[in-house]
Amino acid sequence: MPELILKEEVYAIAGAAMEVYYTLGVGFLEPVYQEALAIEFNGRGIPYVREERLKIYYKGIALEKIYRPDFVCYDQIIVELKSQFRLTPVEEGQIINYLKITNMHVGLLMNFGARPKLEWKRYVI
Repeated sequence: MPELILKEEVYAIAGAAMEVYYTLGVGFLEPVYQEALAIEFNGRGIPYVREERLKIYYKGIALEKIYRPDFVCYDQIIVELKSQFRLTPVEEGQIINYLKITNMHVGLLMNFGARPKLEWKRYVI
């Protein structure tokens, strides 16, 4: 069985997100979870950049439109947060597009609106 890439880093991020989920519960808007998760990352020593501006290119030309994922952690992992009843293919497409435009290989989609536990998925391309 192949080894998961960035396994320890992903577990650290997931653990921080679970702490936020179990402390705040469901019902808040996404920016509340984003701010709380930044506090949790700081407390756990998880390096991150919040809402980094990502350029999109079409045939080598930079578009005016930019993407801003919630976090880039460890300079290698895109972390996108949601606060909704359940994740759909739309959100999955968003994280995959973030991975494509950054040439990063690991993304985490985390949904704080799910019950009875944090819903999260790991994506690798």
